[in-house]
Amino acid sequence: MAQLEIKNVTRRFGDFVALDNVSLNIEAGEFFTLLGPSGCGKTTLLRMIAGFDMPDAGQILLDGKDLADIPPEKRPIHTVFQSYALFPHLTVAQNITFSLRMARNALSEVNARLQQSLDQMRLAGQADKYPHELSGGQKQRVALARALINRPRLLLLDESLAALDAKLREEVQVELINLQRDIGITFVFVTHAQTEALALSHRIAVLNHGRLEQVDEPSKLYGFPGNRFVADFIGHINQLEAQVLESVHSHLHLSVAGLGDIIAPPLPGAIPGQRGVFSIRPEQVRIGMHNELAELKNHFSGTIQSVLYQGDVSVYRVGLADGVTVEALLPNSAPGRAQLFEAGDTVKVGWRHDAGMLFHD
Repeated sequence: MAQLEIKNVTRRFGDFVALDNVSLNIEAGEFFTLLGPSGCGKTTLLRMIAGFDMPDAGQILLDGKDLADIPPEKRPIHTVFQSYALFPHLTVAQNITFSLRMARNALSEVNARLQQSLDQMRLAGQADKYPHELSGGQKQRVALARALINRPRLLLLDESLAALDAKLREEVQVELINLQRDIGITFVFVTHAQTEALALSHRIAVLNHGRLEQVDEPSKLYGFPGNRFVADFIGHINQLEAQVLESVHSHLHLSVAGLGDIIAPPLPGAIPGQRGVFSIRPEQVRIGMHNELAELKNHFSGTIQSVLYQGDVSVYRVGLADGVTVEALLPNSAPGRAQLFEAGDTVKVGWRHDAGMLFHD
């Protein structure tokens, strides 16, 4: 039995359906992420797990027990919000131990747990400081310490890294991974940032317009998206209108608008005449000069339209026939002398016959 079971949950706000018959199982000790664009229902689901909102239909069970009649303060669940919600007039120590002191725990127990939390969160020496004296990362760790000091069964994180700058965000991501592994508590994390979800999660649920699109491990979501929305939402991808010419067990033979014929991986159930979208990741697209890509079954002539330098990689936008464009992502530090291209260069682009995937219309 899963630790947290979401069974056929629906939530409406007037005519707006925030969640539409969503079912999920989250295992004990998982770092599980709810991912999707704004308005997809992820925060609504998190609020219902916490008890701040109730479903119109369906059940939410923790360790097999229905949470419907348990108020938020009685649930063994804590939430860390984007704002951290620290008490500005209390010290770090007072913030962390607030719930223990309100529950009138023995002072010796409070102090013992406080010391453990300070050590665990690398906050030693910060106990007497106030929130305005802390960095963003330190505030994040205080909020986590306060949420974890009662040893909840679940920790919910609502866009809790969104306020951090890029470098600090990356550092806190590593801390979260290590913390979750060390303490073994189930984390349910809400974000709209795909790279963050891929970096942190054991599994990810992708939501769109209140519906569950796919649940999978990060590598499978990225490499084997279940539909066109997931492919487009997770990372970057080229999408080209295509029609099936031939479907056999080893490959698809497709006609792609503006390019002509290509060979693609097989797709069960595909039939000649069927229309869809051929999708391929930019890092799967190669660029070369003249006949350098002749060994590839899929290769075409084009012109570099633009180059977006991103430090470790560059993104090349290449114009092909009939106005078709594709993006290719190439490393800037390849072994030996890296081949670089500039806007206006005439090039060949190509990809392997077993790269990419077709999605039905």
